[in-house]
Amino acid sequence: MPAVKKTALLVASAALLTMSTAAPALADGKPGGDDDQPKPPAKMSTVGGAQLGEAGTQVKLKPGAPVLPKDLTGRSWIVSDAESGEVLASHNAHWRLPPASTLKMLFADTVLPKFPKSQKHKVALSDMAGIGAGSSMVGIKENETYTVHDLWLGVFLKSGNDAVHVLSAMNDGVPKTVKDMQKHADELQALDTHVVSPDGYDAKGQVSSAYDLSLFARSGLQKKDFREYCSTATAKFPGETKKIKKGKDKGETKRESFEIQNTNRLLTGAPGISAYKGIAGVKNGYTTNAGNTFTGVAERNGKVLLVTVMNPSSGETHAVYKETTRLFDWGFKAAGKVDPVGELVAPKGAATGGAGKGAPGSGGGGTDTENAAHASDGGGGGVGTAVAITAGVLVVLAGGVFVIRRRMPLPGQSGRRTPQD
Repeated sequence: MPAVKKTALLVASAALLTMSTAAPALADGKPGGDDDQPKPPAKMSTVGGAQLGEAGTQVKLKPGAPVLPKDLTGRSWIVSDAESGEVLASHNAHWRLPPASTLKMLFADTVLPKFPKSQKHKVALSDMAGIGAGSSMVGIKENETYTVHDLWLGVFLKSGNDAVHVLSAMNDGVPKTVKDMQKHADELQALDTHVVSPDGYDAKGQVSSAYDLSLFARSGLQKKDFREYCSTATAKFPGETKKIKKGKDKGETKRESFEIQNTNRLLTGAPGISAYKGIAGVKNGYTTNAGNTFTGVAERNGKVLLVTVMNPSSGETHAVYKETTRLFDWGFKAAGKVDPVGELVAPKGAATGGAGKGAPGSGGGGTDTENAAHASDGGGGGVGTAVAITAGVLVVLAGGVFVIRRRMPLPGQSGRRTPQD
């Protein structure tokens, strides 16, 4: 290739990296990808800023800013500041895609405030009706009693659809819970989201976006219990009550517990992937239609970032976690060296306080109950998220480092079918 032409191409490539609006990118993020790969709509929602509604990668690099990682294959991803709400970079941020179990963040943010963690519930067979085939389960048994605390550990650590359905039954059923979740999503201005099932299991018409999943995480992380559950690496879960068959206690009953481990591999680590330094949650997911999805929050030097990645296509082991790691690494290096391409908006009823201005034309206020459902321990728009995480969650993690080094077989090993969560 002639030197002049080669130089021109290099200059053009460099210019594209700093353009505020990139040309539409293929769905798998690979230049020149297969024609049969799904492609994002040319125009999407503009909640959070007009640039977020554009297809392709959006970033505004200042001089000295690091370039984005090359090996990103997620159909959609977003990097944002959890406290200010500024979006540092994104790729098809508003593409409406199946969310898998990352939708459980919305479920938790909606339902968690309704029941005290000490409340007990005896499980009826009807509580677990309608759980999808091949669902991830924590192992809840009919006629056994569990605390709400137990059930939320099952939701967050094992992504248990059985735990979701029991909590939904306590909330007057799945249809009521779906309605509550949709109402809360609308209040959060997560307008890409359509809820059909509370657990994220594949369902016709059920969609969300990387942008909306980040809104759910940001709202949930402002709740103390949410932070506790999503940052817990391992826990004991109540087992089945059994009769003692031998010894002096023969004929009596005994209930033992078993250990469960968080399926968030950036929190616990796994063969081929290390726990990410500073990680403090949030939620992973997988279904056939959604592929792998993940939203994570991490802190470094007082900066707290949210990263969401949906459906990477590289085929590498733990791709969703590795691409999230690359985006975290980039985001921490790029903080202060990029202009935001948009923002995570505040809930409709929240005072913005500089932490997300809301979508154009939004407004109105919720009832006290609605506002409580999304309010933080001290505010609803994102202010204080960094303080809450660094002062709370990371202390928990620092005190439990020995716990997260343990290993369990990955889903799908030992001849088991990969759960749909």
